[in-house]
Amino acid sequence: MTAVLTHGLQARVLDRTEFPRTLPRITVVQALAKGDRDERAVETMTEVGVDAIVPWQAARSIVRWDSPRAQKAVTRWRTTAREAAKQARRPWLVDVPPLESTPAVVARIDSVVLSGGMAVVLHEEAERPLAGLAVPAHGDVVLVVGPEGGITPDEVAAFEAVGAAVRRLGPTVLRTSTAGTVAAAIVMANSGRWG
Repeated sequence: MTAVLTHGLQARVLDRTEFPRTLPRITVVQALAKGDRDERAVETMTEVGVDAIVPWQAARSIVRWDSPRAQKAVTRWRTTAREAAKQARRPWLVDVPPLESTPAVVARIDSVVLSGGMAVVLHEEAERPLAGLAVPAHGDVVLVVGPEGGITPDEVAAFEAVGAAVRRLGPTVLRTSTAGTVAAAIVMANSGRWG
């Protein structure tokens, strides 16, 4: 600090460090969940290192964000992500866009797949595990996590139609609040982000 002013401080920068964004960029599309489960998911996914968390109004989401409630809820998710990023000492904040519908998620997946990335729908009835899936080194990765009632067959079909792979996490069914965190950790380990 070089001086104290009436409405601030004057300082001189002695050193500067740049933190490049890590690749691949990982986005989790998180279905709305009841109680505080979705906020718990936002917190742990932020701590693990995801780059974006998209709130999704799935067909079977018990919770419904109507227009006035949606903005408040998105603000709450952003605050939760910001606080978790501080706790985890992350140099970058997590992007939390506005609530998306299933058609918007389909468009997001289509865009990522067309640009060389990959999308994975987590589904408890999938035959193949996420653990063995090869992760692109530079393309984005989108992980779709369903609500407590599961993803509908129509939603799964729409996601698969634009190139999403359907995978399971393991032999047990995880809550929506933990599935995204576990999936992100698997993807980060497979991609070398946790190397």
